[in-house]
Amino acid sequence: MAEKTTPKIEEKKEEKSAQEVVALEIEEKVEDKMEDRREERPAIAYIQTSQNNTMIHITDLAGNTISRVTGGMVTKHSRLKSDPTIAMFIAKKAAERAKDLGITSLYVRTRAKTGTTSVGSGAHAAIKSLDKEGFKIISILDTTRVARGGPKKKGGKRGRRV
Repeated sequence: MAEKTTPKIEEKKEEKSAQEVVALEIEEKVEDKMEDRREERPAIAYIQTSQNNTMIHITDLAGNTISRVTGGMVTKHSRLKSDPTIAMFIAKKAAERAKDLGITSLYVRTRAKTGTTSVGSGAHAAIKSLDKEGFKIISILDTTRVARGGPKKKGGKRGRRV
């Protein structure tokens, strides 16, 4: 009779341990999710592009500079500074420094020269590279300044007479 009771007791112990294991796994998953939320450190990436150059400036939310990289820091050929390929290298270089400081997500602000219709070709490539580097892109905003009216043209009330 002793042999018949021991397997039942062992089965109950196994059931309890299996239930405890499942409960512990659920607790670990919840803790991991909470840690992921706590560890998320956002920053702001300012991408300024023109026909001649591309600049990426990453700051924390308070405005302190984390990294700043331009096209001239990556290539010596002035004609290539605004190239999308160079913009990818610029983004990688800026991302390395930001990752070292624990930045995980970015607010991206793109900007072109005032009066132009759209951002330069390097902006799109830089955003794609930042995404591929593992940053979570929270939002992308175009902050290009738009002139509305502008200063008064010279020539007086009746215009310039030729």
